[in-house]
Amino acid sequence: MTDIIRLTAAQTAEKIASGELTAVEVTEAHLARIDAVDEKVHAYLHVDREGALAQARAVDAKRAAGEVLGPLAGVPLAMKDIFTTEGVPTTVGSKILEGWIPPYDSTVTKRLKAADVVILGKTNMDEFAMGSSTENSAYGPTGNPWDLTRIPGGSGGGSAAALASYQAPLALGTDTGGSIRQPAAVTGTVGVKPTYGGVSRYGMVAFSSSLDQGGPCARTVLDAALLHEVIGGHDPLDSTSIDGPVPPVVEAARSGDVRGMRIGVITELGGDGYQAGVVQRFEESVELLRELGAEIVEISCPSFVYALAAYYLIAPSECSSNLARFDAMRYGMRVGDDGTKSAEEVTSLTREAGFGAEVKRRIILGTYALSSGYYDAYYGSAQKVRTLITRDFARAFETVDVLVSPTTPTTAFPLGERVDDPLAMYLVDLCTIPVNLAGNAAMSLPCGLAPEDGLPVGLQIIAPALKDDRLYRVGAAVEAAFVKKWGHPLLEEAPQL
Repeated sequence: MTDIIRLTAAQTAEKIASGELTAVEVTEAHLARIDAVDEKVHAYLHVDREGALAQARAVDAKRAAGEVLGPLAGVPLAMKDIFTTEGVPTTVGSKILEGWIPPYDSTVTKRLKAADVVILGKTNMDEFAMGSSTENSAYGPTGNPWDLTRIPGGSGGGSAAALASYQAPLALGTDTGGSIRQPAAVTGTVGVKPTYGGVSRYGMVAFSSSLDQGGPCARTVLDAALLHEVIGGHDPLDSTSIDGPVPPVVEAARSGDVRGMRIGVITELGGDGYQAGVVQRFEESVELLRELGAEIVEISCPSFVYALAAYYLIAPSECSSNLARFDAMRYGMRVGDDGTKSAEEVTSLTREAGFGAEVKRRIILGTYALSSGYYDAYYGSAQKVRTLITRDFARAFETVDVLVSPTTPTTAFPLGERVDDPLAMYLVDLCTIPVNLAGNAAMSLPCGLAPEDGLPVGLQIIAPALKDDRLYRVGAAVEAAFVKKWGHPLLEEAPQL
């Protein structure tokens, strides 16, 4: 079992295609790993044991019949519990949808099934993807496999923790302000936020519609690229979906050549407030890129200093609109319906019982920002700042191919440390939020361990919209250089559960 679960997704697919392993053997190995460690990690909210084994048996039958298999056929995947999956509970980490079983698949789910990817189950997350630590889940927090007393990031901490604890070789996440990249950084894994519209949002429960983006999570850059290729592409069911081909991400990940590229270091995403070990590893990564043949230049994006404030007006405003559908009338939890209360009272009681504190906080903030007399002062002004941030990116990309920064200002902090301090929690997303406001593509990948605490540090790479392949080209180069320099993949140093 140990050998199987430590294979990359690409290696696993090759062994299944060659007949060296069966999809059932691979699935059973990961289910056994979940049984062994997830009680401590709590990466999963629901494990679809029978469904996963049925999918695996179907893959083995296709191979036995001589059918041509896809590049990830038979490879297991952990899915963030925000994508609807027919016949499997989808809670979005909230009590208000506890026990809800969708009657349909999201587009991403359909594409995974069509590619014969085996879906192991649904992973833990901050309720409605609102949070940076997975502590806002109605079903309890997830631990970071490097140190179970620390956060695994959020909102997609369950998916990242499943990867870091070898409970799955692939995972799906969503990124509204950094919810793929930030968990990847603090767990020593790879996470990619594709260009906005590059992966369908149909069937992905909405938090902030102009910011939400699904994307791949993995332990290597190539694995992330292979998954990106499967889930990406135009979807007529999503009005924001880009009608164009998926960028050549797999080809770029196999190339990993940065010679001649111009790479910009963002001035505003560094300095005071950044952990010393994070800064040290980031500077080493920049020097590594220089050694690999890239030209390094300093880039100023002055509007980035307003990104956090703009985000926490735009995202809550959109969430207050999107979550209005949870009214106890159509689906989900219903409280107080005893025949004596009005529909308004039932809705109020249900929302009081069903939504957690952070969700309520953001709904109230967003409703206020959209209210008469305040719309222009708050929401309207935030959208103007968003335009300025987009223009800063556009100017930067006139002179450089990609931008780089630390993914997070610090390594993983202890569980409970920031629960009662929302502003401190929001600062975790300082480096990732500008990308979502502009709709660009970005990746986080491991760039070493912070000397002071031995925890993973993430390098963020940002590419222009529709140039997602540049992420994989630079990411693969950094990853290969790390392996060559230190002789082993970073994750092998992770504490054993």
